Amino acid sequence: MKHSFKILALRSVTLGYLATLPLIIFACSKTDAPTGNESTIGGAAVQGGTTAIGGTQSTTGATSASAGLSSIGTTSTGGSTAQPSSSSTGGKVGTGGYSPLGGGAAATGAAESTPLGYGQSTTGGGLVTAVEANTMATAQALIDAYSGTGGLVIKYTGTFDFTSITDPCVQYTLAAQTLEIKRVSNITILGADGSAANFGIHIASTSNNIIVRNMTFGLLPGGGNADAISIEGMSDGAPTNIWIDHNELFSSMADCAGAGDSSFDGLIDVKKGADNITVSYNYLHDHHKVSLNGYTDTDDLVRHITFHHNIFENVGSRTPLQRHGYSHVLNNYFNQITVSGINVRMSGYSLIESNYFENSVNPVTSRDSTALGFWELRNNNIAGPSDFATYNITWSASTSTPSKDATDWATTAAYPVALGYNYTADNPQCLKDGLRQAAGAGKGLVTLQCH
Repeated sequence: MKHSFKILALRSVTLGYLATLPLIIFACSKTDAPTGNESTIGGAAVQGGTTAIGGTQSTTGATSASAGLSSIGTTSTGGSTAQPSSSSTGGKVGTGGYSPLGGGAAATGAAESTPLGYGQSTTGGGLVTAVEANTMATAQALIDAYSGTGGLVIKYTGTFDFTSITDPCVQYTLAAQTLEIKRVSNITILGADGSAANFGIHIASTSNNIIVRNMTFGLLPGGGNADAISIEGMSDGAPTNIWIDHNELFSSMADCAGAGDSSFDGLIDVKKGADNITVSYNYLHDHHKVSLNGYTDTDDLVRHITFHHNIFENVGSRTPLQRHGYSHVLNNYFNQITVSGINVRMSGYSLIESNYFENSVNPVTSRDSTALGFWELRNNNIAGPSDFATYNITWSASTSTPSKDATDWATTAAYPVALGYNYTADNPQCLKDGLRQAAGAGKGLVTLQCH
């Protein structure tokens, strides 16, 4: 069965306060007729219209207001973005199902109006009119002036030239720059296409119902004091209902004298009781320690986090590191993990489902804590140890005790809790072939549609 990508439609939609939105739909042609809701070659675009944040998806040809939707424009500034791969032959994924026969990307579809996963109740600022900010200071002033309820949508239009940083090792010697969202709720931070930030965002205390979308964060100053996105509880409460979606986050793999792999802190860190979080369609690359889930071994407040349709590429470790709690790691693409990948510790549980792993060291492990964690492996591209050579998966023994690596590629414990949401797992090959078209900033918030 032969597939090829073809542009089916190029159209413009105007969304209220946003600029004209060109929508490009890709389809994968084949010799037999598609099934379900897929469009035929030469027919209408797979998706028409747009969606509203916190609202319902519009029908084909319609438009709706949006408090958090960016246009498809130029790709975001910063980082090295690889080119999309060509589609491969094979299979179909149905509701609740999975095809082991391969399968290419069918199309890029409309933006999600609400998140999939544990953060499913997040609506952010809703449909209130967006206000623009072109600097961190302006954005901070808007947050500080906000009453804390009723909704706030900030469209960030600031830019930063990452090529101006000729030596990344200078950054850790500088003071951290952080946008504070603390004790206020119902906020959306939406990056305009082409925007870029050299500061981080701290979501803390009782700040609930927060969305961060279409932002590019790179090469932050501040070293170990500067996370790109930090979600953190405090003595008076912890954030809940958080959606981190379609962002690009990166730093450098440089080992800086005096700082080592702490030259830059985490890209997305979740600490101290923050709960009900979805991390989706992000491009995380060129960074040592990517995502911390649990501040220390004693940070045992229960967390529920869904990671889906993210790209983790050319990174050291923590994809994520999980202490305690529960994570659903669904439909992510892992490439060039150099130290360790999904590291589940301290009696945490992770459902690791329908992901694509390649060129990685210790992609699933439990190490460097006083107690092991547990994983359920379900329908990933790797079916068993015989696939390790095919996908260039290697292992290095941990010096810590206890430790456990997935060298037998077997489930260590069934995921013990109900997820509480419905989903269809995409075929891992589809992620390899098509996820680059959708993940990251500057992609119009489009989603991956698989056969």
